Amino acid sequence: MTLKVKIEYYPELDEAIIEDSINLIKNNKDKWDSPFFFDTKTYLDIKKIKKTLDPLITENLKNIIVLGTGGSIQTLIALKHLAKRKIFPVTSSRAVELKGCLDKTSPEDSIVIPISRGGETLDINSTIGTFLRKGYKFLGLSSKGMMNDILKRIECPILDVPNLSGRYAGSVTNVGIVPAYLAGVQIEEFLKGLKEAYETFSKLNKHPSIEIAAFLFNLYKKGYKMVFSMPYSKNLEGSIGLFVQGISESTGKDEKGLIGAYQSAPIAQHSVLEYLLGGTKGFVIPTIWTIENEYPDFLLNSSISYVDGISAQNIINYQADATFQALIQQKVPSAKFTIENPSEKNIGNLIALILSIVYYLCLLLNVNWANNPKVIIGKQICNDALKERINIEESEKRRKNLAAEKFKHFFK
Repeated sequence: MTLKVKIEYYPELDEAIIEDSINLIKNNKDKWDSPFFFDTKTYLDIKKIKKTLDPLITENLKNIIVLGTGGSIQTLIALKHLAKRKIFPVTSSRAVELKGCLDKTSPEDSIVIPISRGGETLDINSTIGTFLRKGYKFLGLSSKGMMNDILKRIECPILDVPNLSGRYAGSVTNVGIVPAYLAGVQIEEFLKGLKEAYETFSKLNKHPSIEIAAFLFNLYKKGYKMVFSMPYSKNLEGSIGLFVQGISESTGKDEKGLIGAYQSAPIAQHSVLEYLLGGTKGFVIPTIWTIENEYPDFLLNSSISYVDGISAQNIINYQADATFQALIQQKVPSAKFTIENPSEKNIGNLIALILSIVYYLCLLLNVNWANNPKVIIGKQICNDALKERINIEESEKRRKNLAAEKFKHFFK
């Protein structure tokens, strides 16, 4: 296949380093489960999805409200720009977003889709009742836990969520595909883009995902710890959010790993570029993400002669290229990713590339690509505090006592 993602990175790795990285991947791959997400068919029943969802798709359906967080919703956000209906991602009970969704939708023109693998996610369970009391229709994506019990009691349709790592599962299970289908995204084209890319990326030889993973790994060995992404299109930000989650949650364990972060570009040029070019070197790896043929796009009218008549996105891409060149000029290792256009198939290619890079980077770091054992710590603290109705003063007191114990002599 011809990959619909163009990649540049500097300094380029020589063949010996790439070959060493491939051998290390081969040595470590059997320590953990095989990457289930290379399989784009086993965990999906497209006929069942259509049979369940088609009766719900009416002329009145205008809004898809998705109650989900993290891996449960990130793939859908990457496809959001392709939706024919309005998608409202409600990731928690943060008041502004929740009220904004309620103000802009109604039970008559919306369907609510709670998503949770374990069914115990507070961010999701805490918002269900609000929509339920207002009379919204529900479609559940759930298999167990408190959320599953709630959905069964209200007798709404429920499709299963397999017990798979969420950040990887969204693209190949009901988690991402069901709400995308309801929203009008061409899911068959998206899955085709995934499948074609994984046919290349699943092989243990030189290809873009292993090469970029090796690039990041060899910089990590030199002390680099952050991958900072600059997406030069709103249509790429969902995919980059998945990259940030994948890098951080997958590699960051056993006292190892890199952290992902991003800011919209070219805004990033006016807030962080000075640091990237002139600040502390040897810590941050900038990555630039662009689209060749954006849509929608249009020609600009301008009194500046060299701008007038050039498309809006083309101006943005000039800025992206200039930023990339400036980074290289200042000896900052960096990479640039470009997709042809933000179609379903190309986003499928891009997500396959992102998840493959993360998977191979984990094997190079010798960490489990699928789990996230420390996340439960904060969730348990929160649930316990809510059950005990701990007030602000008591919560602060506990933190002060804990910090005194854990950080004793820290600055001495």
